[in-house]
Amino acid sequence: MATHETTPPVEKDDVAHTTGHTATGPNGAQAAARYDYGGNPLFHAHAGNEGRLPAFGGEFQPGLYRPTEHRKFANPAPLGLSAFALTTFVLSCVNLGARGVSTPNIAVPLAFGYGGLVQLLAGMWEMAVGNTFGATALSSYGGFWIAYGILLTPNWGLHDVYVKAGGTSDPNQWNSVLGFFLTGWFIFTTILLLCTLRSTVMFFMLFFTLDLAFLMLACSDYAANNGAASSSKTLQKAGGGFGMLAAFLAWYNAFAGIADTSNSFFIIPVFHFPWSDKGREARVKTERETA
Repeated sequence: MATHETTPPVEKDDVAHTTGHTATGPNGAQAAARYDYGGNPLFHAHAGNEGRLPAFGGEFQPGLYRPTEHRKFANPAPLGLSAFALTTFVLSCVNLGARGVSTPNIAVPLAFGYGGLVQLLAGMWEMAVGNTFGATALSSYGGFWIAYGILLTPNWGLHDVYVKAGGTSDPNQWNSVLGFFLTGWFIFTTILLLCTLRSTVMFFMLFFTLDLAFLMLACSDYAANNGAASSSKTLQKAGGGFGMLAAFLAWYNAFAGIADTSNSFFIIPVFHFPWSDKGREARVKTERETA
């Protein structure tokens, strides 16, 4: 009796639009893969050993890293960036005095729910995908928003300790302790900023504007403690302006991490620094082409 062996079907590798870079698939066939250095570095096919992905704000990763092969988790960075962006946007509107609003308590539900809890969860998932920078940054800023929400919640009594009679002989100390709080976050953000100096312009600008926002707001509280009400208000508006820029840059990086040709008609650029690894690689390629 003759037997017939059934050949298992050959799976084709996913193929992305190519600009000349190819990767060899497991069956010997070449699958096209693309690095769009000016746009979304994730716009390529995950096929075979294709080297390292470039630094990219959409993955909240400031250095070259290998893509996680057969990753079962989605990219958590856009979720964390979006949570940070919306909460920062609302609070920055208050700091700018938009439409005459000066009370920041509207940020409390966002600080607890979206900027706090959701961003903290995104940071935990960054640990699961092996991104130390993303896990540290998103989890920390999630903790920042939860702590800030506690500061603005009257039932916790933190404000009353400093401003009510019997709590302290100097009610203005409330401004100083808020300045301490914001100064600590300025220092932490500066550390993260230094880690983005070899990544992309949009990733760097996110932390640069956020760093200045923390600095301006901390100085605003110190000025208020010293009785310089006019300077404090000006510094608060400056902090709100830089915070607004940071919010839109966070949304920009989030969109860059989400958008590809399957869901968008365009890919937004992230602009690699000329001294970054991918910037030097692109420059060398250009010099060879013109030689």
